Amino acid sequence: MSPVRRPASPGTRSRKWRATARRDVRRAGALQYVLKLYVTGLNRASGLAIERVRGVCETHLQGRYELEVVDIYQKPALARDEQILATPTLIKVLPAPLRRFIGNLANVEKVLFGLDLREKR
Repeated sequence: MSPVRRPASPGTRSRKWRATARRDVRRAGALQYVLKLYVTGLNRASGLAIERVRGVCETHLQGRYELEVVDIYQKPALARDEQILATPTLIKVLPAPLRRFIGNLANVEKVLFGLDLREKR
């Protein structure tokens, strides 16, 4: 006579599913990042901000990111909806939680920490 198998409890099933999902994410090469950079016009400061953010993304996120650059002069409604008060403003939309970095983007370590991409040392 073969042993009777009990169905897995709901808690066990969800724990196994979460562990499998975490393992799949690690195998896939980590998370996909969605970033928005708000700038004012096509001036030197905006160009530097765009260049710095792209550099950080290429160095630390290597193809695992989507960057949208928004000129608030061209799309003021987007700036109003996102409550942009100063530029440049970089927003990490995904993965959660949402993070904002406002102002000078010259210090790469501060940008990474501010966007929750690196632990504070």
